[in-house]
Amino acid sequence: MVEGTVQVKMVALVQRVSEASVEVNGQITGAIGPGLLILLGVHRHDTRAEADWLARKCANLRIFSDESGRMNRSLRDVQGEALVVSQFTLYGDASRGHRPSFTESAPPEKAEPLYRYFVEQLAKALGRPVPTGIFGAMMRVRLVNDGPVTLWVERKPKAGS
Repeated sequence: MVEGTVQVKMVALVQRVSEASVEVNGQITGAIGPGLLILLGVHRHDTRAEADWLARKCANLRIFSDESGRMNRSLRDVQGEALVVSQFTLYGDASRGHRPSFTESAPPEKAEPLYRYFVEQLAKALGRPVPTGIFGAMMRVRLVNDGPVTLWVERKPKAGS
């Protein structure tokens, strides 16, 4: 690994749910039945390429049960829904002191367009609209985790890069 190389990119905390919703100021802005709740963190070095990769990964992640009870079906396979919520705190660094640092999170002017682009790409991959929270708002997220199944999804850097 070359010193100074960026190792961390856009991440998704993916939770398989039987239902989920997000509320802003007492109004539900997005709700789904069975599917995935995706908390999305945008890194300060992210590009559309990261959003493309992550949207494909989330749509095709085989974490739903097949007829044998094995996690062998994707969100696309089961015709499930997805709810995406922006979550800059996924890049919170609490390794020093007691107050997390968010310097690795993309600033809002960069993060919001990439968040919206990710949602568009996921909607294309699923062939249906993808509800969301409101970027930058204080949100209340409710979910019923199914399994529970929760995964941290990010692209690892290639060896030698």
